[in-house]
Amino acid sequence: VVSTQSTGKDSVVAGYQWAANEGVLCEENMRGVRIYIHGVALHADAIHSGGGQIIPTSRRVCYASDLRADPCLLEPVYLCESQCPEAAVGGSYGCLTKRRGHVFSELQAEGTPKFYVKAHMPVMESIGFSSALRAATGGQAFPQCVFDHWAEKTDNPMKEGSKPHTILKNTK
Repeated sequence: VVSTQSTGKDSVVAGYQWAANEGVLCEENMRGVRIYIHGVALHADAIHSGGGQIIPTSRRVCYASDLRADPCLLEPVYLCESQCPEAAVGGSYGCLTKRRGHVFSELQAEGTPKFYVKAHMPVMESIGFSSALRAATGGQAFPQCVFDHWAEKTDNPMKEGSKPHTILKNTK
């Protein structure tokens, strides 16, 4: 009986890992998910309680639990740092705003007319950002973007017409 419970636990964990690596929405890695198991009843015959039966079932249970818990999509966000003279700061702000960017720091280097602008911008909006920024600032701003964090898409991915729902439909 002990070996059956141990095998059952390992199979449930394997099913959870499978589900966590291939999420229910876009087959993406799931983040921040915890599932509580309150009870398990295994078939007395070992042939019916092996990994081949438990792992896929565990995965489907995890998917169903995730869908019942109002899942959301996460989008990657870049930290964008750019250097530019004071005259080009307005163009930097305009370019970032058009791409859902959020400026959180603007510092002037001491003794120079150079400004350092730091902003968060969704990775999805970064395609063509360097050339657009240079065009908006007359070639005076030089951006550098690196991954910073994941941000939750605020709309419901199950609601028809929402931006996350459109992403889901285009992904699947």
